[in-house]
Amino acid sequence: MLETPHGTDATETKFGFRSAQFTPDGFLLNGQPLKIRGLNRHQSFPHAGYGLGRAAQERDADILKHALKLNTVRTSHYPQSSWFLDRCDEIGLLVFEEIPGWQHIGGTDWKTESVKNVRRMIERDWNHPSIIIWGVRINESQDDHDFYAETNRVAHELDTTRQTGGVRYITESEMLEDVYTMNDFILGNEELGGNRPRTPLRPVAETTGLDRPVPYLVTEYNGHMYPTKSYDQEQRQAEHVIRHLEVLDATYGDPAISGCIGWCAFDYNTHADFGSGDRICHHGVMDMYREPKFAAYAYASQAEPDNDPVLAPVTFWARGERNIGGVLPLIVLTNCDEVEFTYGANPPKRIKPDVERFPYLPHPPVIIDRRHFSADELGRWGMVWEDAKIVGYVDDKPVKTAKFVANPVLTTLQVTPDREILAAQGKDSVRVMVRALDQAGNKMPFLFEPVSISVEGAAVVHGPKLVSLRGGATGFWLESTGTTGPVSVTVTSERLGTTTVQLKAE
Repeated sequence: MLETPHGTDATETKFGFRSAQFTPDGFLLNGQPLKIRGLNRHQSFPHAGYGLGRAAQERDADILKHALKLNTVRTSHYPQSSWFLDRCDEIGLLVFEEIPGWQHIGGTDWKTESVKNVRRMIERDWNHPSIIIWGVRINESQDDHDFYAETNRVAHELDTTRQTGGVRYITESEMLEDVYTMNDFILGNEELGGNRPRTPLRPVAETTGLDRPVPYLVTEYNGHMYPTKSYDQEQRQAEHVIRHLEVLDATYGDPAISGCIGWCAFDYNTHADFGSGDRICHHGVMDMYREPKFAAYAYASQAEPDNDPVLAPVTFWARGERNIGGVLPLIVLTNCDEVEFTYGANPPKRIKPDVERFPYLPHPPVIIDRRHFSADELGRWGMVWEDAKIVGYVDDKPVKTAKFVANPVLTTLQVTPDREILAAQGKDSVRVMVRALDQAGNKMPFLFEPVSISVEGAAVVHGPKLVSLRGGATGFWLESTGTTGPVSVTVTSERLGTTTVQLKAE
């Protein structure tokens, strides 16, 4: 508190204590080994850009920690909202924060300003215990000895407690930082030819080019190598899942790698040269509305099942969706001990996780294939296509069930807000998800019909009020108007009619 003849000014800040150390043998949090499992995040929202406030920022942190079960997020490629960082502190989500920039290095004045960005970042955010490393290199830039020697010097001068990293995509890059941080997009390069077989990650020594072990962290993978939309064909979605699993497995299998941070958590708007013809990067394991794609469960399933068992079959359950037909091999992302699969009236079969293919993952997926079902049992053309049920078991007890119907019919227009109370003051916002569901409660994955949104009361809609479902779902954000009172949200579909939910601003 500062008292002067002109009045009193007060501010408060939270801080915490912990130790975080990257070593050549992995990452230590408070002296205990922890394999970093994370995703990158742009603080971008549909129709609002970076303009949504505190509640949306906090909700993103909660999604990363509690829905995706991550322990780390990278703020690519700029310091992000203090509200987001505050929430990371509160829930224990570790943060890799870095200065703004992507690939380009400018002239002398530009570099001077970038060094100032290092100072601004650290002076603003050094009280956040969730931040475990400072990124002091322009993301994916070329080496520049004098420039990066200075960014590291300033970071160490300002903060002697945290290590520095510098995210690059070039191998054998000069290491001026404490941690060699690498965007490794080798997976998929086998499609370009050459002698290297399919490889999830490069060997650490190959990447660094050094004759000694150093702290090492993978900061991006997948992303542009395999963009996947929420409504892509099932086989592409399955391959998207496998690619994330392969990198995670390789990371867990190498004690020299501190962890991996995938590209990326959420789809985001981009420029025309980098999107998919729609100026959207479909690189996320969730779409722009934070609706999970199948690959989201590749991460969620690596958490322990104690309080939240995961059971996510990677299928739309339609015989004609895949090339040639059928659903095998069927990946089931789960942290259960085993699953029980029942097709129609046939006897159920128990199947365990595929530890042979994924030996290092905490929880390998179950992969159901011809080892378990013959063509006569499941999938031959001409057979009647039937319902299916998959049950997850932990300690031989059923903990989660997924059901599929052979003939899905559009049944329910589900409208679900993240919460029902908005703060009237401060431009509070809340996400509302809209999903078209079949009679088993599954999304209709290729429904693209429009729905209209109307709101009455003490809130307004961000963005258009007539939108199309994508992958059977869409979303929007409401923002409070500064007045108290009820908020009535009505979503209308020509085929499913109207669904109304009630919220309140107070």
